[in-house]
Amino acid sequence: MFNILLIDDEEAIVLMIKEALECSGYNVEIAADGIEGIIKFGKGYFDLVITDIRMPGIDGYGVLQHVQNFDKKNTPIIGISGTPWLLEDKDFDAVLEKPFSIKTLVDIIINLAE
Repeated sequence: MFNILLIDDEEAIVLMIKEALECSGYNVEIAADGIEGIIKFGKGYFDLVITDIRMPGIDGYGVLQHVQNFDKKNTPIIGISGTPWLLEDKDFDAVLEKPFSIKTLVDIIINLAE
């Protein structure tokens, strides 16, 4: 099964995305912030990470740097944000502006999984 780590501090968004991705056949683990996400990433195996960019504490760029400096540095990372002026590709494999369609997200996941 394809394992996804979803990191976002907005609970309603996390639950909606999690449910939609699970209905699409993915196994989704959630984290409420960057620190929890980094801990879960280090302890588990994930094929892909989706992270909000703007969060208190460790933001999405901090998550990105951690993943890139970890043993599993080739794990694709999708950055999402409701603040489009903060959306820069930087080293993310893809970025999405909230709100986005689940179909668009699934299409990106499929492309990154190939």
